[in-house]
Amino acid sequence: MRPARVRGLKAHAPKGLLAATPGWAGVDEAGRGPLAGPVYAAAVILPQGFDCTGIDDSKVLDRTQREDLALRIRSEAMWSIAAAEPDEVDRLNILHATMAAMLRAVQGLASLPNGVYVDGNRLPPGLPVPGEAVVDGDATHACIAAASILAKTARDDRMRELALDYPGYGFERHFGYSTPEHFAALEELGPCPIHRRSFAPVRASEQLCLTFDE
Repeated sequence: MRPARVRGLKAHAPKGLLAATPGWAGVDEAGRGPLAGPVYAAAVILPQGFDCTGIDDSKVLDRTQREDLALRIRSEAMWSIAAAEPDEVDRLNILHATMAAMLRAVQGLASLPNGVYVDGNRLPPGLPVPGEAVVDGDATHACIAAASILAKTARDDRMRELALDYPGYGFERHFGYSTPEHFAALEELGPCPIHRRSFAPVRASEQLCLTFDE
């Protein structure tokens, strides 16, 4: 049975800090838009009294800030990280693969939270606890922002590793996103096993390679 939405739960934040709700998990993803690589999701429960200084949407932080905060979150909070690989993205589509990764992240927590705040406008089906979708939640809820930081740093690390397996694409710099460098590599090398073939630019480059092979 789908958990009920919970509204009106009070979250408190000192001035200048994002709202914190101990006992609830924040959930966010990283990597929905890239042409290659997995999509990652994280769930984070911040403990009572956690220092939220610096916690913010991962997109507004630089690499050093994200990695420093990720170390603190991993050492002090309860967290879980999960992924959906490119073949799952192609099979389910990116939306449903992201929902699957988010659900796995929640299920991977050492103990269930009282509820979950999920960044965006929908909840993953099958959540075992009440949930609330929060548009731009990574800019308002500390637990969602913390999840965005863990998802982003974990995915970036994975893409740097995959760059060693698939050299020449520049994954360690653009992390699979649509950049001129990535498009140039796709045109020269064609797709590799971690490209999302359901994405139009990858499909087009694959067709181009097949044409050349004929």
